[in-house]
Amino acid sequence: MRQIVLDTETTGLTPEDGHRIIEVGCVELKNRQLTDNRFHVYVNPKREIDAGAAEVHGLTNAFLADKPVFADIADDLLTFVGGSEVIIHNAPFDVAFINHELGLLEGSRGALGDYCAITDTLLLAKKKHPGQRNSLDALCKRYGVDNSHRDLHGALLDAEILAQVYLCMTGGQVSLLLESEPGDAGLVSDAMAMPGRTRREGLRLQVVRANDEEIAAHEARLAAIDKSSGGVCVWRRPLDLPGLSYPDSGVIAPR
Repeated sequence: MRQIVLDTETTGLTPEDGHRIIEVGCVELKNRQLTDNRFHVYVNPKREIDAGAAEVHGLTNAFLADKPVFADIADDLLTFVGGSEVIIHNAPFDVAFINHELGLLEGSRGALGDYCAITDTLLLAKKKHPGQRNSLDALCKRYGVDNSHRDLHGALLDAEILAQVYLCMTGGQVSLLLESEPGDAGLVSDAMAMPGRTRREGLRLQVVRANDEEIAAHEARLAAIDKSSGGVCVWRRPLDLPGLSYPDSGVIAPR
C-alpha cells in the first residue's frame, strides 16, 4: 500500500484571488512505514507574496526568483503521486490550489483526484476528536509527536510531521484517560512514535496501564452512571463469556 503525505505553501489564502503555490512537499509511506522517498520543490509564483502568508512560511519573492515555475514541475508531481492515496491536512485548501495550477497549464491535465485517492486528515481528526482543536499543532500535542523544530511552516517539514500524526491517529490505543482535555498529550507506543521501525525488528510495544488515580476515576464514573440509571449500569454487569467466571472480587478468572 503506497500513501503520499502532501503539503503546500502558497502566496495567499485563495486561488480565486490569483494566489499561487510556492512550495510542494511530499513524503512516502509504504505499508505504513515512512520511506526515504521524497518530492520537494520551491516554485516561482510570478506574483507577490502576501505579507500575512510570508509571516507563516517565511518564504520571499527574492528567494523564489530563480526557482522553476509550476509548469516545469507539474508532470513530476503527478507522476510521484500517481496511483497512491494522498493524505493532506485540510485537503480542500491544497487540492484547490493544485487544481488551479493544473488548470493554468497548456493542454488538459485534469484534476489531482484523477491521479490518486485523497484523504483529509482534518476530517478524520474531527470524527475521532469531536469538539476539540484539530490543527496539526494540536494533533502533535495530543499524540506526542515532536514538532519543536517547527518555527515556521514548511511544506516538506509539515508533510513529515503529518505522516507521524497520521500513523498515530490511525493506529492503536493512544490514551487511557477517561476524558482527555483539549491539548492533553496522549500516550503513544514506541512503534507509533518511530514509524520507520517494525514489529518484525523486535521492537517491543509499550503497554499503557491505568494508574491508581485513573482506576479511582473510572470507579467514580461507574458509580455515577449506576446512580443516574437507577442501578442498571451495563458496565457493572458481568459478561457471560465462555470459559470465564466472575468471583465476588470482580476479577475475571478462568472457570
